[in-house]
Amino acid sequence: MAPAIIFFDHIILTTTLIASFIAFLLLFYIFSRRSNENSNRSKTNQTLKTVKSCNDDVDIIIVGAGVAGAALAHTLGKEGRRVHVIERDLTEQDRIVGELLQPGGYLKLIELGLEDCVKEIDAQRVLGYALFKDGKHTKLSYPLEQFDSDVAGRSFHNGRFVQRMREKASSLPNVRMEQGTVTSLVEENGVIKGVQYKTKEGQVLNAFAPLTIVCDGCFSNLRRSLCKPKVEVPSNFVGLVLENCVLPFPNHGHVVLGDPSPILFYPISSSEVRCLVDIPGSKLPSVASGEMAKYLKTTVALQLPIQIRDSFISAVEKGNIRTMPNRSMPADPIPTPGALLLGDAFNMRHPLTGGGMTVALSDIVILRDLLNPLVDLTDKESLSKYIESFYTLRKPVASTINTLAGALYKVFLASPDDARSEMRRACFDYLSLGGVCSSGPVALLSGLNPRPMSLVLHFFAVAIFGVGRLLVPLPSVKRLWLGARLISSASGIIFPIIKAEGVRQMFFPRTIPAIYRAPPTPTPSPQ
Repeated sequence: MAPAIIFFDHIILTTTLIASFIAFLLLFYIFSRRSNENSNRSKTNQTLKTVKSCNDDVDIIIVGAGVAGAALAHTLGKEGRRVHVIERDLTEQDRIVGELLQPGGYLKLIELGLEDCVKEIDAQRVLGYALFKDGKHTKLSYPLEQFDSDVAGRSFHNGRFVQRMREKASSLPNVRMEQGTVTSLVEENGVIKGVQYKTKEGQVLNAFAPLTIVCDGCFSNLRRSLCKPKVEVPSNFVGLVLENCVLPFPNHGHVVLGDPSPILFYPISSSEVRCLVDIPGSKLPSVASGEMAKYLKTTVALQLPIQIRDSFISAVEKGNIRTMPNRSMPADPIPTPGALLLGDAFNMRHPLTGGGMTVALSDIVILRDLLNPLVDLTDKESLSKYIESFYTLRKPVASTINTLAGALYKVFLASPDDARSEMRRACFDYLSLGGVCSSGPVALLSGLNPRPMSLVLHFFAVAIFGVGRLLVPLPSVKRLWLGARLISSASGIIFPIIKAEGVRQMFFPRTIPAIYRAPPTPTPSPQ
């Protein structure tokens, strides 16, 4: 009996010790967790307090300081707004697009007081285009007669231009430019309150403001909550820099209607010419294996004007070949209280016509004028309804440039289809006629006459011109059928683009009620 009792006592003692040990561990875990929670809460409160002290007097947060973000920061800063700009990388960019500013964009630059940003960066004046096809060429000049002599296009290194605008924005005492990566929008009950971002030092912070404007470019990771992105990649650009190349027509962009697609040349400094070779589709010859260099030297070089050919081959042999996908995305916003999209984060078009910066700068002028009567931005619901009109007011300019870029790219593509080939020839010959047949389309392309109806009229004038050539001197059933297919092909090019842009917004913006909304009346501050 005694051994059994002793054994039983041992079991009780062991169980008690184990239970006590487990209880001790449990209590230690609870107190440790509470301590950590209190510590984290203290750190969070401290962080929020720090952010609040930095953003308590901020009116607008701008995400991104590229062309759109930097220009917007300067513009709103000049208007007296307190602006906090957060940009992923504030060092000078090295891009192969965003290097040609059309005259319409330069006029907007003047309107924003930023025209001196193209000075002291070796920018080149651009007065028009030269078009090459099958050994023939035609020169298309911008219709600048009614403008001051300084008004023209400008071409430059994109990074130099952006840095100048950043410097100008940063010089304003109410603009704070910070390097950091915005990871998400801060949302509360469907309203955007600000952003969460990681600083250059790796600290995660929240920044708050009544209005957040997202301008983080074509690779935007924030656009999905503010629009319905339908991104297409119709082609890729292969970029080269030609040194000491003398273009056939000085101060002009050059477009070679090659096979399978256009090849662009324009000066970006006094000694450098940018070349962009368009390659349709998503598959590219390999740069690493030398397949790309071989393609450029054996296929592309032979289609170029003889004056450019040696410089082109020399640039290929130097090996600094870069590629970039060409994105297209119609603007399809989701109106969201407290936030707005701008620039390539919001709307993209094929870069063939160099219209991206013109659209962005035009949007900034519209937004500046819209926000101007608003003293108080804190009534986010009213503000959101009011600035919905921005999406409509921007349409005539933006949709004209977008539609022209998409349509012209498709027309300039080589095609085995007879109707498409005829449309391509008709376009070249129509532009070669001069007069209004040249100045009208070039005014559209340059942003000097961004009227959607004018675009449609000229586009179908090209198609009808093509049909007329087919029927002269003697029509036949075959030619009539080809003419009908040409009209059908032209319709198939332009109407889907117009539909994506929005027929009502593009042609009848005044029928949209949001355009007439007055700014919200600010709540009087308590005495």
